[in-house]
Amino acid sequence: MEHIKIATAQFENSSGDKQFNLQTIDRLCQTAVQQGAAAVAFHECSITGYSFARNLSKQQLLAVAEFIPDGESIKSLIAIAAKYHIVVLAGLFEKDATGKIYKAYVAVNGSGLIAKHRKLHPFIHPDITPGDAYTVFDLNGWTCGILICYDNNIIENVRATSLLGADIIFMPHVTMCTPSPRPGAGFVDPALWKNKENDPTSLRLQFDGMKGREWLIKWLPARAYDNALYAVFSNAIGMDDDQLKNGCSMIVDPFGDIIAECRSMGNEVITATFNKTTLTNAGGYRYKQARRPALYAAVLSQPHTPQQKVAWLNGTANEPIN
Repeated sequence: MEHIKIATAQFENSSGDKQFNLQTIDRLCQTAVQQGAAAVAFHECSITGYSFARNLSKQQLLAVAEFIPDGESIKSLIAIAAKYHIVVLAGLFEKDATGKIYKAYVAVNGSGLIAKHRKLHPFIHPDITPGDAYTVFDLNGWTCGILICYDNNIIENVRATSLLGADIIFMPHVTMCTPSPRPGAGFVDPALWKNKENDPTSLRLQFDGMKGREWLIKWLPARAYDNALYAVFSNAIGMDDDQLKNGCSMIVDPFGDIIAECRSMGNEVITATFNKTTLTNAGGYRYKQARRPALYAAVLSQPHTPQQKVAWLNGTANEPIN
């Protein structure tokens, strides 16, 4: 297909309440279909909730996690996809037969599981095992990839997925409005969310400033532009456990332009049309053809000990990075 319509969504999930979250996903899928979308993407851990997991024991997290594809949530997601004749992408905690836990994101249609990605750089819980593979799959003649949240901050992951053929990368997140050494970063007061009907302006200033959207647009369009691909960014909005998230789910085209974005302060779905001609007209397409891997293959493969530090995970806005 030369053209495809894809939707991204945002919603306020309920921690650990899979039934509530799946019901919300169901309603938003109906909206995506009404907008003509062939697929709709939801945020990281949209089925289970996310930030609450940092306070769970391993046994508690195992109780939340499910087998894929045999878990009840995946069966429910497949049923939703079948009802609306749409591909649905959503996230949850996964467990395997050996007791390992993963952060997973799946794509399903009405017939079953299409693809599963395990987060390469998890950090929300020490008992989560990192994934060890990139993920590409076909969606109506378009090659797609999946990278979950922090995976996208490591630019090599995006380039590698692009070089594996991805025209589209689904980028589910639960992000923004958290502390960081970056100037202007920090939590947003949940009281602003509770008072959004009376004072939307104060909340919008926080959501759109350096704590939120301004940080996102520093790097997200670059991932799409440099790799000549469509970036489908999905993010939670509202309270995720005790942390407020600002949504801004959006679609960025291969020119690095935002072509659709959720701008409400609540549950929302937006849809954009993807065009294959745009993939090859974008500068990043030419730049990838001009690469000289012999110059840097050895540099990229130098021995390296990964170090991953997250400022907000166990501290507050005034505490240093762990």
